[in-house]
Amino acid sequence: MNDESRNLKQRTKDFALRIIRMYCALPKSTEAQILGKQALRSGTSVGAHYREATRAGSDAEFISKLEGGLQELEETGYWLELLGESKIVAPQKLAGLNQEAVELAAMLTASVKTVKNHK
Repeated sequence: MNDESRNLKQRTKDFALRIIRMYCALPKSTEAQILGKQALRSGTSVGAHYREATRAGSDAEFISKLEGGLQELEETGYWLELLGESKIVAPQKLAGLNQEAVELAAMLTASVKTVKNHK
């Protein structure tokens, strides 16, 4: 595993852990818990998709797994937006998570493009 892969593996795991901590800190209101569980589910699955991609048996499978991770990042971003815009969580408290989601998406997108361009 090269340094970039190791870095992405750790970053997706760290992102999941940050999402877990965010969820644990949410108010216990129904709306906060529903939105939080959605973010928890999608945000923690990004790393799982990445790990599956690293074990892919073909370029097509690799691309498919990474694109699944990208979909989960987009979904996570949506739930984070709702948590912030509804004032359940102060938007500035979510800024770091939002930024990491954008950066991870850029990295996964670059990986997909690299593999597609080598075909």
